[in-house]
Amino acid sequence: MMLPTHALAGMALVLPLVATAPEFASIALVAGLLGGVFPDLDLYAGHRKTLHFPVFYSAVATVAVVVAALIPTTATVGVAVFLLGAAVHCVTDVFGSGLELRPWEGRSEKAVYDHYRGTWIAPRRLVRYDGSPGDLLLSVALSVPLLWTLEGAFQWVVIGALAVAIVYAALRRALADLAAVVVRVLPAGVLPYVPERYLEDFGPDRA
Repeated sequence: MMLPTHALAGMALVLPLVATAPEFASIALVAGLLGGVFPDLDLYAGHRKTLHFPVFYSAVATVAVVVAALIPTTATVGVAVFLLGAAVHCVTDVFGSGLELRPWEGRSEKAVYDHYRGTWIAPRRLVRYDGSPGDLLLSVALSVPLLWTLEGAFQWVVIGALAVAIVYAALRRALADLAAVVVRVLPAGVLPYVPERYLEDFGPDRA
């Protein structure tokens, strides 16, 4: 799924807290947003493996949520929501596409790396690919309760994320073609630092 969807999902996790413990709402919304996007910081360095831990995030997040429920402070709530957002990101990536430049082709069987078992989890493809119409629909669905509930700066964050989602979804396939063109003109010395999925159009001499 695309980054805006993950960001909105991380914030949406906080909606029950906004209603029941508004004193923690601001820190929780920031933590949910950051947790939702954090795993994708590995986008160009071992994507869906380096910072994606579907099992470990989930286990640690469970403990952190219990601690936050028993000892509710700004720190415990923030950490719990951050970890929960990261866990949801990694788990939901399984229900998307495989790790490839053109995921709508469905050739890759690598969705997210499971460090606990030491293997890749295969994609379920309930969301066909990041930036697909289904992915955009999910972003819209997540944004509706957020826009209804939130005010001020957080509402603008949701609007911004939704705008990025719309633009990305509109350009998704064109961006894949553009990336392939850019890689073709890169110096050979740079190619070892280019993620493997961007080299799939080349033979072994370039890849």
